[in-house]
Amino acid sequence: MANTVVGVYDDYAQAQNALNELLACGFSRTDVRLSPAEDSAEARQSLLRGTDATSDQSDQGWSVGNFFRSLFGSDYKDEDQDIYSESIRRGSYLLTVDADTDEQRDKATDILNQYDPIDIDERATHWRSQGWSKYDSTAAAFDDSEIARERSEYASRRAPDMQGGTVEGETRIPVVEEQLKVGKREVQRGGVRVFQRVTEKPVHESVQLREEHVNVERRPVDQPATEADLAAFEEGEIELRETSEEAVVGKTARVVEEVVVGKDVSERTEKIDETLRRTDVEVEQLAAQEGTSRNMTMDDSDYRKHWQTAYGSTGARYEDYAPAYSYGSELAGDQRYTGHRWNDIEPEVRRDWESRNTGSTWEKAKDAVRYGWERVTK
Repeated sequence: MANTVVGVYDDYAQAQNALNELLACGFSRTDVRLSPAEDSAEARQSLLRGTDATSDQSDQGWSVGNFFRSLFGSDYKDEDQDIYSESIRRGSYLLTVDADTDEQRDKATDILNQYDPIDIDERATHWRSQGWSKYDSTAAAFDDSEIARERSEYASRRAPDMQGGTVEGETRIPVVEEQLKVGKREVQRGGVRVFQRVTEKPVHESVQLREEHVNVERRPVDQPATEADLAAFEEGEIELRETSEEAVVGKTARVVEEVVVGKDVSERTEKIDETLRRTDVEVEQLAAQEGTSRNMTMDDSDYRKHWQTAYGSTGARYEDYAPAYSYGSELAGDQRYTGHRWNDIEPEVRRDWESRNTGSTWEKAKDAVRYGWERVTK
């Protein structure tokens, strides 16, 4: 297995592209296997049952179990088969490359990494947190809806948050800048309210009124009657009426004044003075420290294997112990500990660790710290 490289992909197109890249770079088709060879639930189910009719190895009774036995040989572990078989059952694709030399192995690793393989150890840890313990050969392969639902869950767990989250292999530092937006809004600045009321006031005027009165006066007369008097000597009547004037009051309404209410509109330019903030990220190149250059070029695959053996059964994540492995590897560059045995430096290392990591007990972290130190110094 020393020269066999395994990549697990969630996307069939990425796995196929990685396979094509391997063939284009000179790897033999007989040394490269894609399982399952087709993008379908039926192909996954057939492979898991050992009846895969699409695989190049179908005439040999090919199955995942046979593959792992041929791949690992004497190093074969049921746990490895369980993890890889479960990944296929859940819709992933297994791409393996048999390399003849270490150089070919490194080249194959680089090619596989270009096409975004999943972290199978992290994925297995997630399964265990949900109650999974081992691969069940009687369980049906995931259908398309189950695969989509689980992939969505992975994406939500690994999505960066608004404050600058991280995905595997990178750290995101957001650069935040304030921008000025000037708008307008209406505000109440006061005004007028006009009321209309009815008031009364007394008025005094004078008017001349005329009145008529009938007076009856009897005067004694002694004279002979004339012909006119005799002509009037008959019955009759005379009627005189009295008249008088009285005051007649009338009122008329006239508009004597207007109150006009209106608004004058004017415009003015107001100067806005404000301060905008921005975060700047400065990158400082650090010189390599003596004794640490070897560690800086390492990947964490060895640390993950040690974590799986030492802590995998606890249900904790590798990320919880990664700082301890990193701290242990940094000890190799500290001249205080150069040439000393672990037992000699452990008391001082413990004090330094606990002073830096409040809340992280030494008993929990010491195996990871020691392995990180020994991994670099030996």
